[in-house]
Amino acid sequence: MRICWQLFTTFLNIGAFTLGGGYAMLDMIERAVVKRRKWIDSEEFWDSIAVVQTLPGVFAVNCALYVGYKIKGTKGAIASCLGAMIPSIVIMLLIAIFFTDYKDNPTIEKIFKGIRPCVVALILSPSIKLCITAKVNWKTAIFPIATVFLIWWCKISPAYIILGAIVFCVGHAFIIRDK
Repeated sequence: MRICWQLFTTFLNIGAFTLGGGYAMLDMIERAVVKRRKWIDSEEFWDSIAVVQTLPGVFAVNCALYVGYKIKGTKGAIASCLGAMIPSIVIMLLIAIFFTDYKDNPTIEKIFKGIRPCVVALILSPSIKLCITAKVNWKTAIFPIATVFLIWWCKISPAYIILGAIVFCVGHAFIIRDK
């Protein structure tokens, strides 16, 4: 039961103090579950991110579910999931209740304009770590660059790109196996 409480409070703290969504949380999640708690090692953590980001649903919740399940099975998954979700629910409720009265306040607008660049940095940092962990080099950099190009400029849905990558990799695996 103690480990479930630790999972809950760990993800509650991460959820309460991170702006910018799941990718912005990655550094905090890594610090908490890999470096401080040592629940999983760094390589497994970054490998799990590759799996978690392909799943439907909220990325941060999927991360919490993975870690919780890995550490304490279904009970751990529930504890970590609740910890990750509760701050967002409470914050959204507070915003719904109070923000409508202050949304046009110039100070509030300036605060949000100041937060935006910070969120970009919070997302960029784990993205660079993910590239390093995935061993992206000058030869393989074409894949993430092409993906960004296809999504941003060609307006192709990421779902089609993921499906295409799966088909390509499975086909490639069969070709190599048959040789």
